[in-house]
Amino acid sequence: MTDAEVLERANAALAKEFELEGDRMRPEADLREDLDLDSLDTVDMVVVLEQEFGIKIGKDPAIASIRTLGDIHIYLLQKKQEIEKNAG
Repeated sequence: MTDAEVLERANAALAKEFELEGDRMRPEADLREDLDLDSLDTVDMVVVLEQEFGIKIGKDPAIASIRTLGDIHIYLLQKKQEIEKNAG
């Protein structure tokens, strides 16, 4: 899966789960201010991403620093690199 496909799948999964319009799914979109997600939604977000990508996020401390959609993208791409590195 390419980086672009990861970002596309993440955006699509989150847009569907939280009923977000596609034009709101910009990297600079703040999860709270722009996407109206609260702390409870963060738990749902983790579950959605775990299911979509078959990864374990759980209580990864890196999640606490995520503030924007771009932060989610960076996190997922780092996870992808870790998985590829461990598989290689």
